[in-house]
Amino acid sequence: MSATVSDTGTGKAPGPSRSGGLALAVIAVAQLMVMLDATIVNVALPEVQKDLGLHTTDLSWVVNSYTLAFGGLLLLGGRIGDILGRRRVFLGGIAVFTLASLAGGFAQSAVWLMTCRALQGVGAAVIAPSILALIVTTFLDEGVRNKAFGVYAAVSGSGAAIGLLAGGALTQALSWRWVLFVNVPIGIALFFVIPKVLRETDRQPGRFDVYGALTSTLGMGALVYAFIRAADKGWSDGPALATFATAVVLLVAFVVIESRTSTPIIPLRMFRDRNRAGIYVIGLCLTGSVMGLFFFLTLLMQNVFSYDPFQAGLAFLPVSVSIVFTAAVASKQLPRLGLKLPLVLGVSLNTAALLWLSNVSTSTGYLTGLLGPMLLFGVGTGLLFVPLSQLGVAGVPMEDSGAASSLLNATQQVGGSLGLAVLMTVFGATTRSSTGADPATVLTDSTSAAFLTSAGFAALALLIAAVGVKVPGKEPAVVPGQEPGATPAQSPA
Repeated sequence: MSATVSDTGTGKAPGPSRSGGLALAVIAVAQLMVMLDATIVNVALPEVQKDLGLHTTDLSWVVNSYTLAFGGLLLLGGRIGDILGRRRVFLGGIAVFTLASLAGGFAQSAVWLMTCRALQGVGAAVIAPSILALIVTTFLDEGVRNKAFGVYAAVSGSGAAIGLLAGGALTQALSWRWVLFVNVPIGIALFFVIPKVLRETDRQPGRFDVYGALTSTLGMGALVYAFIRAADKGWSDGPALATFATAVVLLVAFVVIESRTSTPIIPLRMFRDRNRAGIYVIGLCLTGSVMGLFFFLTLLMQNVFSYDPFQAGLAFLPVSVSIVFTAAVASKQLPRLGLKLPLVLGVSLNTAALLWLSNVSTSTGYLTGLLGPMLLFGVGTGLLFVPLSQLGVAGVPMEDSGAASSLLNATQQVGGSLGLAVLMTVFGATTRSSTGADPATVLTDSTSAAFLTSAGFAALALLIAAVGVKVPGKEPAVVPGQEPGATPAQSPA
């Protein structure tokens, strides 16, 4: 595989990179590392709970401390990459992520673990936008770039499921601490290989929007905390309501700051594009559904169906396989199908799968009640990831490509945190209303309610995909500076 890359300090493309295939492999491994860490701890949660003495409601913070820092700082991370150079920032993110993983593996308390998970999220927040932007600037040939987007989509879509499988295997064979230690050798290898296969991008002039980053991150953190506290205490709880009000104030302040600063982390003009705004909302809704599916199914499998960690991780393997296979096939068929059809079909299948899972009960079997909807969900996710990724950066000026990719990632990560927090509220409310039933029935009924709410998220995404996203023609190749459906400019040789 050959690829052309943007030379440092010039706007011209030199010849093919020394190893386009290796460059793509490095990008894919880095993307897999940050994606699977959103779920790799899920299967280990029961062991973490026993070892560190966590309350069940607090378990969601082991997941959310990562995704909140990840999503909340992605916007600033994309801007940092634009200004300082994406390869340089990519390396810095890898270093932070690796060190946080090492420290987290030695955690002796809940606060220690959650702090390290948040630091992992900080590292991921500068890695992820650099990845998507590096694909755009590294692979200038249209065919190669489409293949790279296909690999990116497959890795992104399957990362959560692979994380569950890896987490189960590591927890069963070694201990829960190895779900963090496993990142250390990968991070070290990436740190030394990246300078050899990826060239630095042009640096854009500008300043960092620190106030915007702080208000957005603190605002989303307060919002998620309010929902999680309400899941445990109910919405009559004073601190939950006060935190919710604080979140609203911070998020309004964020919008005001972004509308007035000359260097916003979110250029509000990006929301003027109907397709892009729709894609952001779709990503927000769907990632909440995905995180809910993995989180609640993991607890259900181990606490109701008596799976051990490895069995629980293995049970998700069909999801991972179906995502990878479908994404590979879909990326090849995009010139014929276009972007709209796989997007709508994928979201439709996800909605149907979640509705199916909402029928779960204590007598549900894996083959009769779980495998079918999980496969359906995997196929749907594989179909929609490529159009979701491409439409999210379509028509964006090259100088804003980092901000656009970080905004796409941010809506997905924030959607995961916020969605899981909302689902925990539904889960908690159902649990409190079922105090007289046996624990297995309570957990199953509460999980069923959470899945039904997830299906509601997916249904909203389906409505937006079907009605709100308008894609002219069937041309799938969309890059910054080019609208979907436009004829791409000839890539330099």
